[in-house]
Amino acid sequence: MFEMLFRPIAINKTVVKNRIAYPSLGLLYSLDGKLNDRYRNFYRERARGGAGIVTVGPVGFDFVGSGPVALQIGSDDAIDDFKELTKMIKDEGACAWIQLFHAGAYSYSKLLGGIDPIAPSAVYSNYSKTMPREMTLEDIKQVQQGFVDAAARAKEAGFDGVEIIGSAGYLITQFLSPLTNKRTDEYGGSFENRTRFPREIIEMMRKRLGPDYPISIRMAGNDFVPGSNTDEDARAIAKVYEKAGVDLINVTGGWHESRIPQLPMELPRGVYSYLALNIKKAVNVPVIASNRISDPYLAEQIIKDGIADMVNLGRVLIADPYWPQKAKSGRVDEIIPCIACSQGCTDQLFSAKPVFCLANPRAGYEGERIVKKTATPKKVMVIGAGPGGLQAAITAAEMGHEVSLYEKSNDIGGQLWIAAVPPHKGEILELIRYFDTMIEKYDIDIYLETEVTIDLIKEVNPDFIIAAEGAEPLIPPIEGIDDPKVISAWDVLKNDPPLGEKIAVIGGGAVGLETAEFLALKGTISPETLYFLFRYEAESVDRLRELITKGTKEVTVFEMLPKVGKGVGKSTKWVLMGNIERLNVNVITNARVISVKDATVKYEINGKIESAQFDNVVNAVGSRSVRNVADKLDGVGIPFKVIGDSVRPAQIHDAIHEGFLAALEIG
Repeated sequence: MFEMLFRPIAINKTVVKNRIAYPSLGLLYSLDGKLNDRYRNFYRERARGGAGIVTVGPVGFDFVGSGPVALQIGSDDAIDDFKELTKMIKDEGACAWIQLFHAGAYSYSKLLGGIDPIAPSAVYSNYSKTMPREMTLEDIKQVQQGFVDAAARAKEAGFDGVEIIGSAGYLITQFLSPLTNKRTDEYGGSFENRTRFPREIIEMMRKRLGPDYPISIRMAGNDFVPGSNTDEDARAIAKVYEKAGVDLINVTGGWHESRIPQLPMELPRGVYSYLALNIKKAVNVPVIASNRISDPYLAEQIIKDGIADMVNLGRVLIADPYWPQKAKSGRVDEIIPCIACSQGCTDQLFSAKPVFCLANPRAGYEGERIVKKTATPKKVMVIGAGPGGLQAAITAAEMGHEVSLYEKSNDIGGQLWIAAVPPHKGEILELIRYFDTMIEKYDIDIYLETEVTIDLIKEVNPDFIIAAEGAEPLIPPIEGIDDPKVISAWDVLKNDPPLGEKIAVIGGGAVGLETAEFLALKGTISPETLYFLFRYEAESVDRLRELITKGTKEVTVFEMLPKVGKGVGKSTKWVLMGNIERLNVNVITNARVISVKDATVKYEINGKIESAQFDNVVNAVGSRSVRNVADKLDGVGIPFKVIGDSVRPAQIHDAIHEGFLAALEIG
């Protein structure tokens, strides 16, 4: 199974055991630039899981280029620490790679203690909100030498290969782009001059490291920024890299400031593999494809079809480092899915916090969150088969406990079914598929359509109880909220009832906005229909754009706060808000809704009472905890733990992590 995916590949003189690479991703497990046990345990686990290449990074070599947010290899003092790490990675059977990093104008002045970042030209950065200082020729030579010296240290530290970051809008990309490179000397202007900076780095690095040592570069297959480099330009840039001496080209999407999504669920799986193919057609060295390559079948097909020679599994291997092992042994259904939620990874980085994973409670905690077989198996009762209860059940079963799982509805999953309904959220259903597989694997007794009572608990007589009863829609004190024309957002997403043309959504948080998007898309054409009409040129591009954005509903969102989007992740909020705008959803903020009687929304705004008539009103003001059993457990005399929304309405990752930790408490 997956013959092409697990076929070895030579990068220069180095043989990699398979076509799977874990790429450089920021983790923020330290703020002093030094390795620690959290980093070591994380990278060792990715190597142990079966990846062919494990890339450590981003790793800086000077403070101005990376600040306190990246690991550092800017002096010889760092070599011994990295030696220890490369040995760990290689002892587990993977090749150890390192990504050398310089952010240029993307560095944050605040994180640099007020120092101005440096860049090819003094062009304001929309990403870091900073005006950088234009690099002098001396700066250019110093940074180039910094890259080369860092690469030499990496080789001495035992890394099997060095990657230069030339993507995402960082320094090298800034030299390449006419938007950010306004120089009039030999490093600006013509294509040859704009590519001179990275070309010289590669040539200097090749000379320093020798002919047989692998050098790779991560590049943007398309900047996806108007006026910057396109995929056609990327082909020419890749040829420069190959001629200069790189052995591997790692292709990804655009810049951080691109207004085209690069990572979230919005992306179809493997959508940017075409960028890798574009580069592969231009060069003779191996090429890696990136972004949303989630399952082994897709990864195998990309390689089999000649689209790329390797695949990057970044967040995928954060979710399950053992993805390669499970794929190779045919246990695909047991892979913990990366659902591209961005909650534990990208959102964390944007908030300057350490990375974790929604679906994998051990990611970033490999050294302390260890599942051990118990010497004293207990009878465990789990109440509620939402994400928290499901994670608690399978973790307890993995530990060797006898687990019974009780759910009042007719299926597992809880609110996951609702969360997966809004547009582009279908990946969430992969969690249900995974949990279902693990229930079967561990032979967990599950009782559906069973309401747990104290009498039932006494009858079962467990040794430990985990209560995960979840939440229910909050009913706000608004006149007419019980009107037949008023329906909860949960009901809309779960049952998709027939609604009128004009719809009001009360509440502009994550649920309210996603429900509004769901409703506004009704009557628009499907992706398959769009493809058909476009392929046969049945309609003009403008008409097709209209058909995917104008449906049968007029939706208005009312939010009492000054801004909508509370609870939406930092890295994905702009995507959702862009969709809301494209779908012509009307958003009214600072609006306190007073009444929804007869679907007439009366609201106070700026001290005035306004009203608008609708066909239906959707209640999306929030949720409240369900504790029908939890509040009675103190009197039962059995050890218990209450988790997830039963404690307070929260997010999916809170429930899953709490379920995992509750199971560890059983002993």
